[in-house]
Formats: sequence, structure tokens, C-alpha cells
Amino acid sequence: MPKKTKKRGQGEGSISKRTRGRRIYYEARITVGYTETGSPKQKSKYFKTRKEAQDWLVEATYQKKHGTFVEPSKITLGEWLERWLTVYVKPTVKPGSYANYVDVIQKHIIPSLGDTPLQTLRTNTIQDFYNQKRENGRLDGKGGLSPRMIHLMHQVISRALKQAVRENLISTNPAEHTTLPSLKYKEMTTLKPEEIKEYLEAVKSDRLYVAFLLELNTGLRRGELLALSWDCIDFEKKKLTIKRTLARVRLPDKGTSELKFSEPKTKSGKRDIPLHQNIIKELQAHKARQNKEKLLHGPKYTDNDLVFCTPQGTPIEPRNFHRKHTEILKKAGLPHIRVHDLRHTVATLLVNNGIDPENIRALLGHSKTSTTLDLYCHSTSEGKERAIETLSQIINLAQA
Repeated sequence: MPKKTKKRGQGEGSISKRTRGRRIYYEARITVGYTETGSPKQKSKYFKTRKEAQDWLVEATYQKKHGTFVEPSKITLGEWLERWLTVYVKPTVKPGSYANYVDVIQKHIIPSLGDTPLQTLRTNTIQDFYNQKRENGRLDGKGGLSPRMIHLMHQVISRALKQAVRENLISTNPAEHTTLPSLKYKEMTTLKPEEIKEYLEAVKSDRLYVAFLLELNTGLRRGELLALSWDCIDFEKKKLTIKRTLARVRLPDKGTSELKFSEPKTKSGKRDIPLHQNIIKELQAHKARQNKEKLLHGPKYTDNDLVFCTPQGTPIEPRNFHRKHTEILKKAGLPHIRVHDLRHTVATLLVNNGIDPENIRALLGHSKTSTTLDLYCHSTSEGKERAIETLSQIINLAQA
């Protein structure tokens, strides 16, 4: 019979020495509650040394006394992540975000940490995982992952573990105290006023001219622009309303992707934007040309009531819109920038011309003014020169 330790006080638990062949280990047992019949409900955990068992028992007794004790569980990180994805992520995020989470979990986290029991997962284990992925984490074996990818992995792991804490599967979140690589934000580029003129001149004869003209007059996101329907345009009140966005979304459950319309991520994304009379006239002319396309294609035309669509009426693939943008830049002889940088151009022009950042925030659909300033409103040499000139005038007047 295995030799037991001296009996402890009621509720303090016990430590027992066990043997299995030549192997010796120690069982720490603690009472965690009582059954309906009044019998004690106990949980055990096994350790290689008596000291480890004693340390755990002391900590467990303290946690039990203060209401933070978590019963030992055999659930692994991989099993918990799968449940977390199904129960907490899929019903609450957009399909595109869900697909990103699935990729990160299935391709990176589970292969490395999936078999680790939740209750044995430690900060140093997660830190080692981040470090390894930073050095040599690419699936093709050609080096490490970017800091942004490490931050995405951390976001997934930390959020999942926070929920595990809420459900008393673990007592603390071991991902909270890890150190992440610094994010390096890529400097966005913009078009100067004279380049905007060249850009619009290069697209003047294209059937999507008004789309790019509208973009440079509003700073819409690409998905917002391509999702516009005619009921979003109020010609009398001279405004447009953002109600939805368009994106090609991967569907990991099906192994395919599809174009999907969805509502904006935030409440501030749903917004009204005033339109200048010149834009109203261009939109009216564009609608007239579109009506001719409908007549030309007849029954083959798929009417989705979209402001900007293919000649057959179907939604424009976002990547095809970007290709058109690239063609325009080449034709105009301008350096390559992203479609999103047209939005950045709008914000920068507004800031440099003294428009209140709060109004810019509302036009761009950001939740916070700080986001607008941090992401889009970088300084330009012209803007800094004007700032110094203004400051100089103020100082000269003060000295007069």
C-alpha cells in the first residue's frame, strides 16, 4: 500500500506518495466541494516531487479560500481554441475576420501548442512560441513572420485565454505578460494636387471615371465605394449614405471564397457624406450611361442597383478595381500607390487645409479622432512650411 502523509486539517487537502513500477510520484488531493448527498468532491493533481505537490496544494488552498481556485482540467489549448472559435468568434465577427482567425489557429498555433493542457500553459511557453515564429515561422520555411503577424497570433491567443479565465478553466491569462515585437507602420504616400489632376485626366474617358472622382472627393473605403447602390444617393439633398461594404471573403468551412456585402464594422461607419453639386452632376450623367448599358445587354443584364458595377451589372471584384487604379497610374506616369492611399490623400489634403479633425473623422467613418490623426494625417513639407510661416507671423506680431 502506498504511504500517505500526515493527515491535514479539514479542507487543506493531502499529499500521497505513489509508485508505478520503479517510478515514484506524488498525488496532491484537495476537496473542492460536496455532492448533493454531502460527500466530499475531490480533485487530484500529480507531481514528480513532494515539494511541487506541496507548493501546488498551498496555492490551491489559498485560491480556494479566496474564491479563485480552478479545478484541474485535461482540456488542451487546441481543444479550447476550436470551441472558442465556434462559440465566441464565428457568431460575432465578419466572415473575413473569422477566416483569418481559423488560418492562424490551424496553421500556426495548434501545430505548435495545440497539445498543451490549458492549465500547464505558461508565459514562457507562449513567449518561446512567439520568438520561434518571429525567427523561422513562415510555412514555406523561408524565414520568420512579420511583427504584425505575431501581434495577430497574440490577439487570438490572449482573447481565447481571457475567455478561459472567465469560465474558470484557468485562473490567470499567461499571454498577458509576454513581450511582442515592435510594429513598424509603413509610411503611406499621397497624391499632390497637381498629381490628382493628372490622375483624373488619365481616367477621364473610362466608364468608371466617376468612381475614382467620387473617391477623391469623399475618401471612401474601397469596399464602401463598390457597395454603393442608387438608393444610397440622395440627389435632392446632395448626399450619399454609407450602409454597407463589399469584399471577397474566404469561407474556411467550404474551402472557397465569395463576394459578400456586409454592414460597416462600427456605428460610425454608417454615415452621411455631403456631395458637391459638381459630383451630383457627374453621378446623374453616370446613371444615364448605365441605363444605356442596361438596354444594350437586355435580359443578360443583372440589375443589382449598384452605382458602380461591371457592364453586365454584377459587382466589381475589389482586386479588379485595384488593377484599374494601377492602369490609371501608369497612364498618368505617376508612382504606384494603393487604392487606399487615395483615401489617405483626401484626409491629408483636408488636414493641411485646416479642416477640423473631428469633421474629417466623421467623413472617414472613424470611431475616434485620434485614429484619423494617427493613421491618415501625416505631415508634408508644404504643410510644415506653412506652419513655420504662420508661427513666424505670430511671433513677429508679438514683438511689434
